[in-house]
Amino acid sequence: MSNKSNDDLPRQASEHTLGLNPVVGLRRKDLLTTARMVLTQAIRQPFHSAKHVAHFGLELKNVLLGKSTLTPDSDDRRFVDPAWSQNPLYRRYLQTYLAWRKELHDWIDDSSLSAQDISRGHFVITLMTEAMSPTNGAANPAAVKRFFETGGKSILDGLSHLAKDLVNNGGMPSQVNMDAFEVGKNLGTTDGVVVFRNDVLELIQYKPITEQVFERPLLVVPPQINKFYVFDLSPDKSLARFCLRNNVQTFIISWRNPTKAQREWGLSTYIDAVKEAVDVVCKITGSKDVNMLGACSGGITCTALLGHYAALGEQKVNALTLLVSVLDTTLDTQVALFVDEQTLESAKRHSYQAGVLEGKDMAKVFAWMRPNDLIWNYWVNNYLLGNEPPVFDILFWNNDTTRLPAAFHGDLIEMFKNNPLVRPNALEVCGTPIDLKQVKSDVFCLAGTNDHITPWVSCYKSARLFGGKTEFVLSNSGHIQSILNPPGNPKARFMTNPEMPDDANRWQEDATKHTDSWWLHWQAWQAERSGKLKKSPATLGNKAYPAGEASPGTYVHER
Repeated sequence: MSNKSNDDLPRQASEHTLGLNPVVGLRRKDLLTTARMVLTQAIRQPFHSAKHVAHFGLELKNVLLGKSTLTPDSDDRRFVDPAWSQNPLYRRYLQTYLAWRKELHDWIDDSSLSAQDISRGHFVITLMTEAMSPTNGAANPAAVKRFFETGGKSILDGLSHLAKDLVNNGGMPSQVNMDAFEVGKNLGTTDGVVVFRNDVLELIQYKPITEQVFERPLLVVPPQINKFYVFDLSPDKSLARFCLRNNVQTFIISWRNPTKAQREWGLSTYIDAVKEAVDVVCKITGSKDVNMLGACSGGITCTALLGHYAALGEQKVNALTLLVSVLDTTLDTQVALFVDEQTLESAKRHSYQAGVLEGKDMAKVFAWMRPNDLIWNYWVNNYLLGNEPPVFDILFWNNDTTRLPAAFHGDLIEMFKNNPLVRPNALEVCGTPIDLKQVKSDVFCLAGTNDHITPWVSCYKSARLFGGKTEFVLSNSGHIQSILNPPGNPKARFMTNPEMPDDANRWQEDATKHTDSWWLHWQAWQAERSGKLKKSPATLGNKAYPAGEASPGTYVHER
């Protein structure tokens, strides 16, 4: 496998990182039910099935005679090896697979099943056919070449990786070399200290690196299902460092990794903890309010907090930035394919019984939603080619999961089910009803065009829920790559449009395209809302909240 392919592997996977979608998932039971339904349909419609078998036979004859025109999709990277197109045996092998896969999908499309069942049938057939792809077997031409190049060592290395994953990774191929990184050593290294800690979070204040700073600080609220250092990965893609370079007093919350003992923590628990953090930031900086940034479920938490402040008549958040956050949960995506009342109740019951929802279980479920990118790529790389798993910081962070308390998971499921943020006073937190139209703070919303977890159209609908002035920005990346988008990336693009029409597609049609990173655009937006410049503080914390241990603190190391 070339270096380019080795680079592609983690980058492709990082487009599909977990981020936060703890609400929806797959149950083995649902997949088996769908598989049974597909088999039953084959028996119920024998003539329909026979017609497709005959058609497959004709296509197979064309394949054997070399007359087939079937080719893989142009963006399917599994078949880039020239052997698949130039070697007659390999070409016939591939075309037989493509013909079989196509016929199965056509058979489902032409069946008398309902539209929902047809979609589920396609999903199950895709799971089966992708697992049986010719690239996943020992005949993979890249694996055969590697075998001869290494004198058979690649097979021994592959078996060794397989054995290690069976013992340490629940039988799933490792996406990343977890030994290559250590938080505090080569990740999360920006200079800062813990200035406050409660049961739920640690508050990290970062050391200014400019002579002057804006009066109004920024408080960053990460998702609860992942660790905070996504905002401070390597120095070149650290949002924390970018903010510090641009005169922003930067504070980031590091969530505690809950255990069964914290099963009762709900959305209100997290909001109360963030309220404490806001007060501490104001006291340390002398500012009467803060700017806030929330991502994924951290964005939901920030939004509910602003609704709560509005209900109390308090103005403690001047401007809010939401990254890849869905507040309007009307989802029409593959992610929600198997979601119904029963699966949601079952998910809730399961986490209540366990006390927590394990991040690693969720990651496994999500991997099966994107098997080519998150499973079979690594199967080929680690086992067939005998390569080490990639060294890639985003994937290390994505695999360094945390748990969600049962009550918070239940709250997210209820929000997904009832979509309360789109209706005034339908959600209550910390004893107050939430009406987002009463939130008058300026809001900056970012979404990614290739985001399969928080689809950009859902983020756009969410951006229109607020009562103040909202700016919506669309980046050309996936879920996490949208956030980690430092200036200077030649492939980075984003779109802006000062208007916010009802229809998301109309917004996109009329939007202005920009090159480079949205970070620069956001920084200008943020600077306008950060007050005057003043001399940077000489020390971190204050008398009441003295500087504690160095960043990244203790909570981040809890497994």
